Amino acid sequence: MAKSDQPFVQSSDMMTQNFDQTRKAMEKYADLFEKGMKSSPWLDADLNKKIEDYIEKNIAAANEFMRKLFEAKDVQSFWLVQTDFMQTQWKMFSEQMKDLSATATRSVVDAFAPISIMLEFSTVRHFP
Repeated sequence: MAKSDQPFVQSSDMMTQNFDQTRKAMEKYADLFEKGMKSSPWLDADLNKKIEDYIEKNIAAANEFMRKLFEAKDVQSFWLVQTDFMQTQWKMFSEQMKDLSATATRSVVDAFAPISIMLEFSTVRHFP
């Protein structure tokens, strides 16, 4: 049995195919999510835009991660790429959640401001 000079060619081809399928699936998800966000009457434009931006950034980060994994030469570099990606993602996730939380809170406060003003006005007694 002859040994191949490139023992990982078949694995490499399979990884490339999986990478392409994953990228296409993420892009379809982002498109579907964007359509859903645009049709949502409950979310304001600022929140929608931030969510879309974060989805795009997260997809780009995942694509870069897959590219780096594909280029890993050995197990050590593979785990280094994996560890760096996970640390970066947790940090990004934390920052994104803080920002989205603040934006959503502002949106809710702004949406209910006219109602609270009306309630305050209706509870104030007017004396002739």
